[in-house]
Amino acid sequence: MNTILDFRYHFHAFREIIALLTKHWQLTWEMTKREVTQRYVGQVFGTLWTIGHPIALMAVYVFIFAFVFKMRIGGTNELPLNYTTYMLSGLIPWITFQEVMGKSSTVITGDASLVKQIVFPIEVLPVKSVLSALPTQLVATLLLFIYILLTHGSPFLMNVAFPLLFFFQLLAMIGTSYLFSAVGVYFRDLKDFVQVYCTIGFFIVPILYLPRMVPKVLQPVLYLNPFSYLIWCYQDVFYFGRFEHWWAWLVFSIMSISIFYVGYRVFRKLKIMFGNVL
Repeated sequence: MNTILDFRYHFHAFREIIALLTKHWQLTWEMTKREVTQRYVGQVFGTLWTIGHPIALMAVYVFIFAFVFKMRIGGTNELPLNYTTYMLSGLIPWITFQEVMGKSSTVITGDASLVKQIVFPIEVLPVKSVLSALPTQLVATLLLFIYILLTHGSPFLMNVAFPLLFFFQLLAMIGTSYLFSAVGVYFRDLKDFVQVYCTIGFFIVPILYLPRMVPKVLQPVLYLNPFSYLIWCYQDVFYFGRFEHWWAWLVFSIMSISIFYVGYRVFRKLKIMFGNVL
């Protein structure tokens, strides 16, 4: 109990994480580049598929919901931009986060040969899984920004908050990757639970619809889902252009730092037996 309340203990843990990631940054970067390039080695379009897959997926969602189902919002002070912008502002970070969750649940078991090497710093493996997913989001976000300029005519001042939001998202993804990669070694079914959740979870975050469209009896589900706060923050930056959900920023920032810390601590505690389990 005293350890839990000891601020110096937690501060030291944060310093330990940052020092470790800084020390092995070059190795992490090289492994990230190798994962991105080797994923599509020998294919005609190569690494272009890194952004090609998610962009094609986003195009399908836009076509179905904006043109087939004819979802229409926007043009008011409350809802300033069109439905396509509303959907993409939430869809882009969600695609990245679900990719991280999917890969992190098997990153240790998939690199068992490296894990069994005593001198290899296995802490870089979960981080590598996160970094390899970032190019997709960055390119898609750039395309969204260009689309906003073409349809809205000018950027929002709120767009400058993107780096800060992206930083907190990065913390959350690294923490989640540490947590899932450690638990996935002992509980191999985790990858299947993650796959099912990602399929269902897409429909219980406010990406395709406005929260007010959900029946009141079911609205608490949105607030219990931690990913809703990520989506609301991104919608503030790219759709509303203001702090429409100011409380979501507070919740998400605290949640990101917490999962970053807890995920690493769990990984550090469980990694001792990885070699025996694998």
